[in-house]
Amino acid sequence: MLRRILLVSFALIVATALLISAFNPMDRTTWLLEVSPLIALFPALIYLHWRFPFSTFAYLLLTVMGVGLSIGAHYGFAHVPAGFWLQDALELDRNPYDRIGHVLQGIVPAILAREWLIRHERVRGRKLLPLLCVAVAMSVSAVYELAEWVAALALGQGAEEFLGMQGDEWDTQADMACALFGALIAMTVLVPLHDKSMIAARNGADRTDRKSRRAPPAVGHATTLPTTPERLVGSSFKSHDRDPQ
Repeated sequence: MLRRILLVSFALIVATALLISAFNPMDRTTWLLEVSPLIALFPALIYLHWRFPFSTFAYLLLTVMGVGLSIGAHYGFAHVPAGFWLQDALELDRNPYDRIGHVLQGIVPAILAREWLIRHERVRGRKLLPLLCVAVAMSVSAVYELAEWVAALALGQGAEEFLGMQGDEWDTQADMACALFGALIAMTVLVPLHDKSMIAARNGADRTDRKSRRAPPAVGHATTLPTTPERLVGSSFKSHDRDPQ
C-alpha cells in the first residue's frame, strides 16, 4: 500500500511540474522540444508499470529527472535561477544546470537498464552487467545529442536556446561526458540503494502473491527474503563466477 501511494505521488509530482512549466515559459518552442521526451515517456512508463513495475528507487530517480526537466524547459536550461546561484557560489563560467541534467541523463538509464537486466536474468557475470548499463546510458545520451542536432538543423537560428551551448563549442562532448559520469555514479555509489529497493519491491510482490493465493508457503519455501542481488536473481551471477574446480 505504501509503495502504491509513493508511486502515485511521484506521478502526480511530475504531472504537476509539467503543467506548471507550461504556463508562460521563456520560449514556447524550446519548452515543447525540451518536454517532448517526458511527454512521450510518461504514459509509456504508466503502461509499462503493469507489465514490469520498477523499484521505488528507480521511480524516484525518474521523478527527480522529470521535475528537473520541467524546470529547465520553463526557464531554459541556460537561465534556471538555481543554476545561476550555483554558478556564483562555485565561481563557474557558465550556468551548470544543463550539465547536472546530463548527469541525471546518465544515472537514470543506467539504473533502469540494470534493474531490467538483473530481474530478467539476461546477464551472466558480475563484470559484464555494469559495462552494459553504462553502454545503454551512453547510447541514450548519443541519441539525445543526435536529436538535438536534427532539431537545430530544423530550427536554424532559433535553436540556440534549445541547445543551451552557452558559447561552448565542445558542449556536445561535455554533455556526453557528464552522462558517462552519471552512469559511473549509478554503477558504483548508487548500487547499494538500488539493490535494497529491488529487494524491498520483491518482498512486497512475494507477500502480495501469497496473500492473493490464501495458501501457506510450500514446504522448504524460504521464509527470509533475499538480501543480495545475487540472491535476487537466483544463481545467474554465481554459476559463472565460481573458479573452476
